[in-house]
Amino acid sequence: MHMRVPFNIPYLTGKEEEYILAALKSRAHCGNNEFSKRCIAFMKKKYGFSEVFLNTSCSTAMEMGAMLAGVGPGDEVILPSYTFSSTANAVLRQGARPVFCEIEPDTMNIDVAKINALITKKTKMIIPVDYAGIPCDIDPIMEIAHRHNLIVMVDAAQSFHSFYKGKPAAAIPDLAAFSFHETKNVTCGEGGALVVNKPEWIERAHFLQEKGTDRKLVLDGVKNKYQWVDIGSSFLLSDILAAMLLAQIEEVENMVQERAKLTFAYYTLLEPYEKAGRITIPHPPAHTEVNHHAFFVIFDIKENRQRFLALLREKEISAYIGYVPLHSSTMGLRLGYKPEDLPLTEDIGSRIVRLPFYTDLPKNGMDYCITEMKNVLSTLYEH
Repeated sequence: MHMRVPFNIPYLTGKEEEYILAALKSRAHCGNNEFSKRCIAFMKKKYGFSEVFLNTSCSTAMEMGAMLAGVGPGDEVILPSYTFSSTANAVLRQGARPVFCEIEPDTMNIDVAKINALITKKTKMIIPVDYAGIPCDIDPIMEIAHRHNLIVMVDAAQSFHSFYKGKPAAAIPDLAAFSFHETKNVTCGEGGALVVNKPEWIERAHFLQEKGTDRKLVLDGVKNKYQWVDIGSSFLLSDILAAMLLAQIEEVENMVQERAKLTFAYYTLLEPYEKAGRITIPHPPAHTEVNHHAFFVIFDIKENRQRFLALLREKEISAYIGYVPLHSSTMGLRLGYKPEDLPLTEDIGSRIVRLPFYTDLPKNGMDYCITEMKNVLSTLYEH
């Protein structure tokens, strides 16, 4: 049997059409209308977030978060280099400097032990990333932040419905940003959310989201006309997209359960190769519960990564090389970084592969995927 397995296919729960049509017919299509409110209420109730602001993307959510935190020229922000460009762009757009930190290979998350050495009197914020849905080690990060009076905003693009010591991943830091892009577990095509856990920042966050106006006070009946009171932008998700998002988040438990089957199948296939010292696979800490967003493999040498990808392509299975580390990307070099500044990130970045991962795969294509990957791995390592 031969079939095509793409890297990702967005999942449909079956409720999207009904909700989107209802939003369309409501004639209230801009942000913060009925479906936005229902999404926000759902997340606050289920996860205990102080406040949630639906955004056009995780990128704009982080830009709004950096603005809200008062990040500005002369500030430094510590973040891992192994992340998407948006994490660093949120810092650069505020005129601040990203300071890149090494990762640890079991999770690909920021190496907490390396943060302290990067803190200077210019440091304003830490932005850890929850890579592949594995929550970063947030407790010690928060301790470091409290000791140095820093703000923590987690790039939780990939960790919606992941948990750390029993708490939702985004409930602990000052700020956190989710992605609802079509590549994520829960999607509305393009979308994101900023979680604000500092109650004293919530009013200002409303102003920033509404183009720097106090329109929220008018909607709440506190004032009879609104005016320009702050800097801001249109950090708002259309209610039509929020309708699609609601259909998705209501099914999040079922999706995660389905995706867990794929994680289990990948572990079963790959653990013998790890035991033989050929590859490394994810090892989320015991105190985390992951949302099964993604699965990565770190090969022993980069040539084996290239052969693995090429052989899978012949079988029409799409795996992905992951990120080019930010510090050694064009922009990183322009900021004065050199590839050798973060040797571990550079090395792992050249050997990592993300495997195909989507909610429909366990029902359609997983067996083909596992069989062909097994054949490819035996070609690589057993001949």
